[in-house]
Amino acid sequence: MTLRLLSLSTLYPASVRPGFGRFVARQMEALAVRGDWDVTVINPIGLPPFPLSLLPPLRRTYGPLRAIPTMERRSGVTVHHPRFPLVPGLSGRLNPAAIVHAVLPLARRLHAEQPFDLVDAQFFYPDGPAAARIAAALGVPYAIKARGSDIHLWGTRPSALRQIRQAAQGAGALLSVSDALAHDMALLGLPAERITVHYTGLDHGRFHPRPRAASRAILAERLNLPTDGPLVACVGALIGIKGQELAIRALAEPGLERVRLALAGEGPDRKALQALASELDVAHRVHFLGSLGHDFVPVLMAGASAMVLPSEREGLANVWIEALACGTPVVIPDIGGAREVIASPAAGRIAAREPAAIARALAGLIAQPSAPEAVAACAARFSWEANAAAMAEIYTRVAKG
Repeated sequence: MTLRLLSLSTLYPASVRPGFGRFVARQMEALAVRGDWDVTVINPIGLPPFPLSLLPPLRRTYGPLRAIPTMERRSGVTVHHPRFPLVPGLSGRLNPAAIVHAVLPLARRLHAEQPFDLVDAQFFYPDGPAAARIAAALGVPYAIKARGSDIHLWGTRPSALRQIRQAAQGAGALLSVSDALAHDMALLGLPAERITVHYTGLDHGRFHPRPRAASRAILAERLNLPTDGPLVACVGALIGIKGQELAIRALAEPGLERVRLALAGEGPDRKALQALASELDVAHRVHFLGSLGHDFVPVLMAGASAMVLPSEREGLANVWIEALACGTPVVIPDIGGAREVIASPAAGRIAAREPAAIARALAGLIAQPSAPEAVAACAARFSWEANAAAMAEIYTRVAKG
């Protein structure tokens, strides 16, 4: 018998932002393709209300989102995009209630047409408290997944933490992307006996080792990226918590004089990062590639000698696993599930969030490279099929009581 899931996720791809929350979409698509779960996604889109929506910075950021259709079909999954009001930086504690107000009428209608067996939330906040209230209104059980900042950031805010704890108490299952994050969830007072580690997936058909020289040649042809000197990739949105500033500062440290750094991603910190590169006299070795198509990220990974991401916080970043699968070792801080990923020297190095420490780790990997196949083996256990199978097992148990 096919069970029906209503999944709530504030991060999910849409027509005008296809890369936004792609890892969530891959998970839901992998679950749907199995056939034992029918998946419907509700992706609430927060928009500033009038007249705030007229302010130039907010209009530039949020204006394009108004073009997202209210419903679309993506890779076999029906995705609804209802709108809810939010005030950036101010309405965080109110967002779960605003999401419920916007989503519940739609959820009731869909449930009346064909009942759901389970509601889930793909992030603990604000999705989790909202999903708990929607599930209660529909009279079905629910599950919540934690991914990183939804615990490490919102768990430090009293109002959000109260809502997180309340939602966790009624959940049939709590999922965590790493064992380290599961530990942090328990420290916040969430019921440890209900937490299951649910690792991310990986598309091995897309992320796999490729000849480095050939990949560098493609990067040179398509992105005008010079082929001289070792290349280090840094993939992530250009925002403070991702730590690109530290990667650029590391480039000015001894031992990395010939190394080039390729930043893939866009974000509000781009101008400041470009200014920093100029200030440190490394601008000629720092390359801003912008947002790369998903099919081109593996080429960048395979062409790099290492991938660095000095994030302030992560649960277990998909980009860590993707780099390893391409045969590229990673340099990351001791955060989230880093030690679960860097389980052997071939996988890379854990380095403090300091330019000198990052530089030493990168220099060591470049000087003594591991075989790409040995690096890729460190990611062999991750797959979307395994991810979906584990999720199906957990959700079936919750749905059937």
